[in-house]
Amino acid sequence: MQREFTSVIEKRGNWYIGYVEELPGVNTQGRTLKEVRENLKEALCLIIEANRDLAAKSQADTIVTKEPITIEI
Repeated sequence: MQREFTSVIEKRGNWYIGYVEELPGVNTQGRTLKEVRENLKEALCLIIEANRDLAAKSQADTIVTKEPITIEI
């Protein structure tokens, strides 16, 4: 399943600083645009995985319903 997010990359001195607009905590840096883009993809995957793990742990003794939600922006 593919999802699309918005990356924001800023040039600061000799570094590029990047973050994902829609998810707090997804941020990184790199010496090149290529490096910061790769780092952002990795950080995004790690944050989503960590959030899913945390949610699963907090729902361990609870009956939950999970379903997709779609919005238009």
